[in-house]
Amino acid sequence: MRAAAASRFPARLEAGYRAFLDDRLADERQRYETLAQGGQKPEVMMIGCCDSRVSPEVVFDASPGEIFVVRNVANLVPPFETGGKYHGTSAALEFAVQALKVQHIVVLGHARCGGVRAFAEETAPLSPGDFIGKWMSLITPAAARIGPRHEAAGEDGDYLRRLELAVIELSLANLMTFPCIRILVERGRLQLHGAYFGVADGVLLVRDPATGRFDRLVTDVPR
Repeated sequence: MRAAAASRFPARLEAGYRAFLDDRLADERQRYETLAQGGQKPEVMMIGCCDSRVSPEVVFDASPGEIFVVRNVANLVPPFETGGKYHGTSAALEFAVQALKVQHIVVLGHARCGGVRAFAEETAPLSPGDFIGKWMSLITPAAARIGPRHEAAGEDGDYLRRLELAVIELSLANLMTFPCIRILVERGRLQLHGAYFGVADGVLLVRDPATGRFDRLVTDVPR
């Protein structure tokens, strides 16, 4: 029986770490030392998607310690409940709000989301556990709100984009089911935001809480 090949750490990651040591760590060593000694105090929590094309730290050019990030498939926030066994996103919310006392929570959705597409197209399970399918079932209320696919595409015919935006709305609504978040929002000590990133063009849309519209944050995005 052949022995398994020895596992080697990915060369790309090793090269990236060496670059980090030579550049960023050298430039920001004092910042890292301060964060290590004093702890993190980010003002913003970001709930983003696992998609490798949409890294919040890259999109917002963030330095270490500036954004508390939790990522899951399709940037979903489940509704508040205490009956389940595992609450990864809810645990991150609890820590960010109660311990770190962040002032802003941003739900960052994005174009061409594979998780949203899997839900919309009723993709077959990738494994017997169907973990993606079960997680994506959280989208059901958002899909119901915009209506059937053949009716909800709109003038641009882009149903998936409308569903991606509806998922952001759903996550914002679910955030308000957490008592600690709702109380702080009502007291004006915490603000909730929705944003949508265009993978191909880099355009960032931000939700207007008064109208529910998603408009460009910056209009002079370079092409």
